[in-house]
Amino acid sequence: MSGEPIKPRSRDAVSAQADGALPQAATSTSEDIAAFVARARALSPHSPGAKGRLIFALDATMSRQPTWDLACALQADMFRETAALGSLDIRLVYYRGFNECRATGWISDSAKLAALMSKIDCRGGDTQIGKVLSEARREAVASGVRAVVFVGDAMEEKVDELYAKAGELGMLKVPVFVFQEGRDAVAEQAFRQIARLTGGAWCRFDPGAAAQLRELLRAAAAYAAGGREALLKLAKTASGAALLIGQMK
Repeated sequence: MSGEPIKPRSRDAVSAQADGALPQAATSTSEDIAAFVARARALSPHSPGAKGRLIFALDATMSRQPTWDLACALQADMFRETAALGSLDIRLVYYRGFNECRATGWISDSAKLAALMSKIDCRGGDTQIGKVLSEARREAVASGVRAVVFVGDAMEEKVDELYAKAGELGMLKVPVFVFQEGRDAVAEQAFRQIARLTGGAWCRFDPGAAAQLRELLRAAAAYAAGGREALLKLAKTASGAALLIGQMK
């Protein structure tokens, strides 16, 4: 299956999902944040054998098909990078078409993720980055998320709303690694700010540049599984990791 819309929790959310949209996330309460912190500590993300959780978010609008296919081919590198650090679970989130934003369950097998991604086609539509950030916040509070990767080339939303959502992720200590394809100046400004507010990092890669995107995905996966120490270690030999660690708070 190509991914399920997030299950709504209110009457308003039911109406939103009928239109293909993710439900709006409520503002985090102090109890929510405290519960998340307690779970994160209990999971000990930097310990050997720990399970990392990474949200892998992609723009699947019409112009993105070549990059979608590239990401499908490269996602296995994320699993391989974390083999010595601990297992990795990935939740794929993507948007496309008219008001369609979907998320899969947690996936721990690269072959399963590749098979799922191969069935998804890109469709024309506007960006829905706000829904990606809301889903990341909801999932962080519900079950713990160590990092978010977002790959895109455009931003067509109200930046103040995006920054507010990014700030919530920053409070939850969930960094967003934004990998921008191309040189859209409006997108770059927003992407840099989202990365900064979450304690993550922004990097650009050239269209179709498999080697560049591979290095960035490997670095993000290393952080999700082994934390800052793993990223620092990888930075000694990989340029992508060095780019990320140089920006993180």
